[in-house]
Amino acid sequence: MAALPARLAMRAELRKRWRTWALSAPLFLGAYWLGGAGPAVLAAALGAVAVGEYARMARLPRADLAVLGAAALALPFLAWQAPDRLDLRAAGLLLLLAALPALLSGAAQDGWTRAARTVFALLWIPVSLTGLVVLGDTAVAVGLAVALGDVGAWCGGTALGRRGPLARPLSPLSPNKTWAGVLGAALATGAALAAAGAWTAPLWAAVLLGCVLGDLLESMVKRESGVKDAGSWLPGFGGLLDRVDSLLIALLLAMVVAP
Repeated sequence: MAALPARLAMRAELRKRWRTWALSAPLFLGAYWLGGAGPAVLAAALGAVAVGEYARMARLPRADLAVLGAAALALPFLAWQAPDRLDLRAAGLLLLLAALPALLSGAAQDGWTRAARTVFALLWIPVSLTGLVVLGDTAVAVGLAVALGDVGAWCGGTALGRRGPLARPLSPLSPNKTWAGVLGAALATGAALAAAGAWTAPLWAAVLLGCVLGDLLESMVKRESGVKDAGSWLPGFGGLLDRVDSLLIALLLAMVVAP
């Protein structure tokens, strides 16, 4: 950032993001340094804020938000104390809980939509964040790689994404995301995982897909909701979901490929 020309429009925005990173990194790493319930507390705190932002975007009633909030608080501690309970039984219970508010309120007009949006949120946020607990030290490497992957994507898009085949957008959902950004993210995530001593081809693929697809997925949610950002309280990003969208998918995929 110090080398960027002062006239560059993104300079002020990058400074805001740097300050947010400087504050959030010690919180993230400190949870693992404390050990024990630290990662579970971190996952629960992130989940509680994120489901609140999601519920506002999806316009979910309070009952549906209560289900999401309870899951965001309970699942990380269940993953800490009884990870063997997170199986098909838990999936069936979550499915029932997601539909329960609409069923009990007799929502004939939008009940199916409410239940579907709640199920999606359960998988996207609380279930994904259990990866901060069950992955152990690998979760630290994933978090570092995702953070640097975002930087690599920006650098790649800025340097190579102006013209040529790499300038093509990934999806109409986010025209500013180009294949040049994917290349930059691929290099940055690979380097970060290697530096953390956690590089494997499956984990690298999981993190890279998280960096690419996580942002597009949140863009899809925001476009249908008609909002630019999930929130406005996190300088340089908007809301918490705008900051952890890639991490959520990366954690979910990392749990799939973890031995």
